Amino acid sequence: MATTYQAYYQYELKKLITIEIDRVKELLVTSYHIDGFDFSAYRHHVGKIEGLRMALELCDEADAIVNGKES
Repeated sequence: MATTYQAYYQYELKKLITIEIDRVKELLVTSYHIDGFDFSAYRHHVGKIEGLRMALELCDEADAIVNGKES
């Protein structure tokens, strides 16, 4: 039961992170067409996307550790 819960939790977490990445990417694209280019805001949004992608990688790494695939 705990394994099923953990797998479901990880699935939902990764789904939410992916949705947030898509939302920030859309915001990045649309805001620059409307508001013009602001390099500091651009860097901020790109940094968010990088951080969220790293979170996805860490989810996979944690899963590998829990399942004994990495030492």
